[in-house]
Amino acid sequence: MFKDNESIKLGLITLFASSSTLICCALPALFVLLGAGATFASLVNFFPQLIIISQYKISISIFTGIILIIAGTLIKRSSLLPCPTDPDLRDTCIRGRKISKTIYLISLAIFVFASFFTYILPIYL
Repeated sequence: MFKDNESIKLGLITLFASSSTLICCALPALFVLLGAGATFASLVNFFPQLIIISQYKISISIFTGIILIIAGTLIKRSSLLPCPTDPDLRDTCIRGRKISKTIYLISLAIFVFASFFTYILPIYL
């Protein structure tokens, strides 16, 4: 049903989506928290698209969360499927599943980090 190559592609999509959340939302908060507001202002001067992207941070976060939930479900489902019995194909299957899971967990960590700096930390500051 779900090939391991597709699972790796899905992991890369989640990494891209969670990185967009990091760039649009957590990066500005992190710079301001560290007292590097002037650095962020010069970064915005060089990349004015950051302001436009930041205006849609709630939509980006929701979309990324949905992608991560779907990807996690599909990666879990594919990990329950049997690998081929051929030793070379089995090793490739196992390696692909490990890579996919690692990419997914990195994406999830980036999303949680970005969400913390965007939505939770400002409440306490």
